Amino acid sequence: MATHVAIAILYQKDKFLMQLRDNIPNILYPGHWAFFGGHIEPGETPEDAVQREILEEIGYTLPPTFSKFGCYPDERVVRHVFHAPLTVELNQLVLNEGWDMGLLTLQDILLGASYSAVSADVRPIGPVHQQILLDFMERDDKLFHDSRVHLTND
Repeated sequence: MATHVAIAILYQKDKFLMQLRDNIPNILYPGHWAFFGGHIEPGETPEDAVQREILEEIGYTLPPTFSKFGCYPDERVVRHVFHAPLTVELNQLVLNEGWDMGLLTLQDILLGASYSAVSADVRPIGPVHQQILLDFMERDDKLFHDSRVHLTND
């Protein structure tokens, strides 16, 4: 039976907040960039779970405008994906879970990797998380169109 998780696309303009997962072998995507979020507890709704997880992991209260983007099931995990603007600066967040966090650019997303100062290395983005971001940018074209055009003209 697949595990249900609630994860959040948190964005500031054309950058996306992501967590560099711990580099330990018994978790999905060790040492990869991924969304903040986590397991849905028994009796908990995905909406409640994503709010709880984001508060626990980075001390951020999702704005009331957060909403569901979609659901991404596979054989191991059902990902309930939400999105919301990140309305505070990175230095106002407290990383309580994970190896690092960062605001990844559209270029990072397209390349599928980003540098982490904590790991002192370029780390890959989890493939499912990269695809979710590409889908999000495609669906929310009005937010990201200008930046994508700029990237393709470089």
